[in-house]
Amino acid sequence: MREHQVQRRLCGDILLDQYAKLPSGIAAVMKLVARCTAVWTALIALSASSSFYDNPDQDPLPPHQPEQELLKKWDFEWGFSGISTFAHLKHVKCLTTPSVPFDIGIIGAPFDTAVSYRPGARFGPRAIRAASARQTAFRGFNPRRGLNPYTSPFTILDCGDIPITPFDNALALTQMTAAFHTLGSRNPALAHAANPHPKLLTLGGDHSIALPALRALNKIYDSPIAVVHFDAHLDTWHPGKYPSAWKSEQSDFNHGSMFWIASNEGLILNGSSAHAGLRTRLSGPDDWADDDRQGFLRISSDDIDDLGTTGIISAIIERVGTELPVYLSLDIDVLDPGLCPGTGTPEPGGWTSREVIRILRGLEPLNVVGADIVEVAPAYDGVGEQTALVAAQVGFEILTSWVGRGMKEMKKLKGAVESESHNIFTKTGLRDEL
Repeated sequence: MREHQVQRRLCGDILLDQYAKLPSGIAAVMKLVARCTAVWTALIALSASSSFYDNPDQDPLPPHQPEQELLKKWDFEWGFSGISTFAHLKHVKCLTTPSVPFDIGIIGAPFDTAVSYRPGARFGPRAIRAASARQTAFRGFNPRRGLNPYTSPFTILDCGDIPITPFDNALALTQMTAAFHTLGSRNPALAHAANPHPKLLTLGGDHSIALPALRALNKIYDSPIAVVHFDAHLDTWHPGKYPSAWKSEQSDFNHGSMFWIASNEGLILNGSSAHAGLRTRLSGPDDWADDDRQGFLRISSDDIDDLGTTGIISAIIERVGTELPVYLSLDIDVLDPGLCPGTGTPEPGGWTSREVIRILRGLEPLNVVGADIVEVAPAYDGVGEQTALVAAQVGFEILTSWVGRGMKEMKKLKGAVESESHNIFTKTGLRDEL
């Protein structure tokens, strides 16, 4: 490049010198101009061909390429690209596509007409999916668990949303119950004794969606379900605690009474359920009495100061055990509104995202058969989407624990089968003969 610059300066000096000798030097000047023009043209061409921004010619693509070659070239998404699904998972409308099996389904429940304060959680599924954009299969390895849930043997799909009516809560309840039961009753993609039914992670929606989920699980497992409930509020309130002279059966179905209804229907395993993160104001001491009758252990937000995350994990596992089927329900308002403002009924004094995530990680031994993340209302969130980001991370932790526990249980069962085979061979004398 330096040599080219010297040649250009030399051409310029010669032109000036010859110009001074006009008119006798006109012919020589014209010849020199032609020569220098040729040099400059060549230099420009050389410079263009070696540019960093050059777009080299591509070989024309053959009309028919192997699918694997196409996938290698084009089946990739950055965090900021692609259609918005949870963690860029494959989107299948599972309710209308029974031919596509799955082990874990992400299902949206955009419903918020059973709230007592601020609406807006119907947009929660969309916000959580958008906030999960940086979760990808190529960077989904969870260091704390040593696995990537998105590249595991389990098939995880984004099943889309349940098309829930916003006009009729009774009909909405019927729709959600039918959808959860339909999806949860199918055969999983990975048929195994440790994986008898697909699991659903529901993105709410207000907290009332837990009632149809429990109704469906009760039918699928033919038994009551233990509930581990992260929330600032009890949600076991008698519907009559909402004072009104205008009574209706439909108004009993709301986001503060769904566990009361579920308990009365025999859906919740009394004595084996737990609340975590409580700090709400009450109607009075009778609220505790109602909660006691429904068999919940109460862990307050303040208890973390005395017990720490390890103590809370131990208390929940001791209460629930590791064999009973569990429904994990996380209301995002369990976190402090200073960290997660995007919710319908915020209560100051909540836990941090680090504390909640640490507790969730410690609950992997639980036999969680279904889960939800509810009450994310993006209209009240900050410009940084902090509430939705926490919800998306909570989803990642739940998926990791499901995959981790599932793989551990399959390995355990495999070991039990091999041990049984060994005993049979030994008792019959076949081992000696072999």
